Amino acid sequence: MAVYTDVTDEALADFLGEYDIGALIAFRGIAEGVENSNFSLRTDAGDFILTLYERRVEARDLPWFLGLMQHLAARGLSCPQPLRGRDGAALRRLAGRPAAITSFLPGVWPRRVRTEHCRALGETLARLHIAGLDYAPIRRNALGPDSWTALLDRCRTHADLVQPGLLAELDAALARILPAWPGDDLPRGQIHADLFPDNVFFLDRAVSGVIDFYFACTDLLAYDIAICLNAWCFEGRTFNKAHAALMIRGYESIRPFCAAERAALPVLAGGAAIRFLLTRLYDWVNRSPGALVTPKDPRDYLHRLRFHLLAEDARAYGL
Repeated sequence: MAVYTDVTDEALADFLGEYDIGALIAFRGIAEGVENSNFSLRTDAGDFILTLYERRVEARDLPWFLGLMQHLAARGLSCPQPLRGRDGAALRRLAGRPAAITSFLPGVWPRRVRTEHCRALGETLARLHIAGLDYAPIRRNALGPDSWTALLDRCRTHADLVQPGLLAELDAALARILPAWPGDDLPRGQIHADLFPDNVFFLDRAVSGVIDFYFACTDLLAYDIAICLNAWCFEGRTFNKAHAALMIRGYESIRPFCAAERAALPVLAGGAAIRFLLTRLYDWVNRSPGALVTPKDPRDYLHRLRFHLLAEDARAYGL
């Protein structure tokens, strides 16, 4: 979450007039995250989240995202639900951006990942995958492997300014990962594709909600676990194998991996590391002036990428 676009009091009042959610009590920007403009919204009917979609989110994809959230919630997953206005539409425009109001979920995200979070996260991710299997619409992963070379090309002139030798290291990593990327022989379905700790809420050590589905797509299910291994299992430069093992055990208690998924785990984890390294690198060298957001250091993912490139097999992840 973040704030890139300001909303005037007048524009907000006109926007809220399209809904039956009561009178406005409080409204503030949420500075966490890097993708969309998000605001905490309180009315006398309750708490909500207002999102203005920008940057990498394509307006044509928004019905897919909102439909997926409705689909998953109908199957028991706690995730935000889009509110419809008096005209029945969930999507409209505010301050020149596509916008929607969604329900507010209780809970807090873990500022420090602990043992008890990891198994619960694995279980929740497996339930998400199973619940999404009968969501028929397909959305291509716009930030999948076929986008990584072009993304690096857009950062070539600045990469070595972030860290000397970074460009050559990333070129070498792509030359190794892309030819080894698994094909359609691995199970596919709807994945979250951005399940970082700040997108998972907990209450009493149990997952109370999953948010921010705006990178969700149709892709390899095991790639979602690979993203979580990067996001949840590193403490600085150190990989916490115990956390990884608990996450995977939790996942497999609901949906066991096939042998091919286990074998592919190192390359999937390396690919996940380079995907987030590249998008962070792009954001680092293309900062939006005046935005209420701090770009994340891409070098954090360089150390993770190096770990995965050294992993010989799934035993590196506690399997």
